[in-house]
Amino acid sequence: PVIASEYRYRHAYIPDHSVALIISQSGETADTLACLREIKSQANLATSDYDREQFNKRAAALLGKVAVIKVGGATETEIDEKKYRVDDAVAATKAALDEGIVAGGGVTLVNLANTLDDSDLGAKIVKNALKAPFIHITENAGLNSQALLSEVEKAKPGFGINVMQPEKGLQDLKKAGVIDPARVTREAVQNAISISATAITMGALIVDIPEKSEPEAMGGGMY
Repeated sequence: PVIASEYRYRHAYIPDHSVALIISQSGETADTLACLREIKSQANLATSDYDREQFNKRAAALLGKVAVIKVGGATETEIDEKKYRVDDAVAATKAALDEGIVAGGGVTLVNLANTLDDSDLGAKIVKNALKAPFIHITENAGLNSQALLSEVEKAKPGFGINVMQPEKGLQDLKKAGVIDPARVTREAVQNAISISATAITMGALIVDIPEKSEPEAMGGGMY
């Protein structure tokens, strides 16, 4: 069924073989608001993220705040890859709306590392771990990670390097659009600490050692 508001969709196109329910008011009646309050109350009491998301979807449908994102591509592989990107973008946007944003590129973690006292061995381990994302990001971009790390540590909080425009030097990453949802950054640190704490209590860890592949021989008498 297609639900439309008389005020908002006087000329709305209704596809064939569909049922349209035309609401005579804007949807903000006393009954609707009461229903919204009940749904939001249930969302606050929900014990799982899935249930909370379903309640929020119901509330959004009542408010008319529903968006449909259509993803296309030339092949199934391309479509699936784009779907994953869209899902990640939607999840990141929701997280940003809930808890705000921080400077991206690993800079926020470097700023947090600077607040730790490395005289304690445990704090020193956490401090070095917080710097690792920034180091890997800059190294993958072919930049001098150690030199840039030293600059970021001395700069104002939130100032870092945009690896897409390294020639601009240090800049305010929020203004440059290099951002991360605060919740994603927080949960990444919490999950890393949880896994590390579990690993410390184990007698042994099983890991896969990547095998070095031999270069393929050139055929056809080529040397």
